[in-house]
Amino acid sequence: MAFTFTNSKGKTYILHGNTRVLKSGKESTLYYFAKEEKPGKALDSVPAGYVVSESKNGLPVLKKG
Repeated sequence: MAFTFTNSKGKTYILHGNTRVLKSGKESTLYYFAKEEKPGKALDSVPAGYVVSESKNGLPVLKKG
C-alpha cells in the first residue's frame, strides 16, 4: 500500500521515489508527491530521517528532521 498524505484542502497525494546513478557512480534518490500512483515508483512509507510537511499553498513536502 502506497504512502498517502491528505492536505488541509482535502486533496490526497501519493509519495514516490526515483533512484538515479550519477556520473560519479553514486546513487541519488528524488522523492516527490503526485496525485496519481505511478507503477513501480510509489513508496510504502516515508524514508528514514524525513517528515512530511505542508507548504503554505497546500502541497506536501518532505523535510529532513
